[in-house]
Amino acid sequence: MHLIVGLGNIGDKYQLTRHNIGFLVIDEITKNLSTSNINNPNFQSTLLKSGYNLFSKPTTFMNNSGVAVHAIKEYYKIDLENIIVIHDDLDLPFGTVKFKIGGGHGGHNGLKSLDAHITKEYIRVRIGIGKPAHKDDVANYVLSNFSKEELNKLPDIISHTIKAIEALKTEEIDQIKSKFTLK
Repeated sequence: MHLIVGLGNIGDKYQLTRHNIGFLVIDEITKNLSTSNINNPNFQSTLLKSGYNLFSKPTTFMNNSGVAVHAIKEYYKIDLENIIVIHDDLDLPFGTVKFKIGGGHGGHNGLKSLDAHITKEYIRVRIGIGKPAHKDDVANYVLSNFSKEELNKLPDIISHTIKAIEALKTEEIDQIKSKFTLK
């Protein structure tokens, strides 16, 4: 069983923000799947099941994402190598898609929470959102909406990411890096 987690914040005001790229990928990947909704308040997550896959959008807000993922991981006894987390990455130019296991959190509060609750050894799908003009504007930047130009490019980026996620279920991370890294 695989647990695919999209990081983001709940609520309409965050729907198209840069920080919600993980939610956008989960919405798109599940759009045409036959899914069942798993309602368990302990999971603190919008959780869908399709076949042997679980798709999670934590409802804890970004800073506590690890609480939700830990509860699902423990309940379903999911191995770390079967947890795929999709998140925004300020350190990558907009539209870049990279993959890794472990590593630092780079100041990303969602990753800090995951690292604290399940360790760092899960698969990370990093989607570049670019950087703000000023370092002290990071919070406003990640919580701002994508520009019109970025919104036009998102469908291709998300589609590419979904193909990579499907491949991650059966191929090694090094193969995925060479096939699906998008710069």
